[in-house]
Amino acid sequence: MESCKAVATLLVFGTKLSKDDGGAKVDETRNRRLIGSLLYLSSTRPDIMYATSLLSRFMHKPSESHLCVAKRVLRYVKGTLSFGLKFCKNENQKLQGFSDSDWGGSLEESKSTSRYCFSFGIAVFAWNSKKQSIVA
Repeated sequence: MESCKAVATLLVFGTKLSKDDGGAKVDETRNRRLIGSLLYLSSTRPDIMYATSLLSRFMHKPSESHLCVAKRVLRYVKGTLSFGLKFCKNENQKLQGFSDSDWGGSLEESKSTSRYCFSFGIAVFAWNSKKQSIVA
């Protein structure tokens, strides 16, 4: 992936993954190492948190489509190496919060994924992405 072409967007709009998509199975150990590395990286790169948590749902018996999405995340990271958290002293620091939900994004269970993030100034300091426990 060192010489891969970078992409500007993390996921293709409307990307839906499922456990049994009919694709060829890939090596679980290699896939888990890749997802684990992305989870480690997401501590300083909240922009990849949603995609990484989505991929982590499919670490048991991953298919070729799951690996393609993981490789796209790597291609996005390659194009955004200068991204990260940065806290600066500034007079105009403002606390902001944002939330969103995807309304039934899980194909197997029809459950939504809720997300939020909070920032102080230009730095995000808290975020979460979680599949809801009940069907909306």
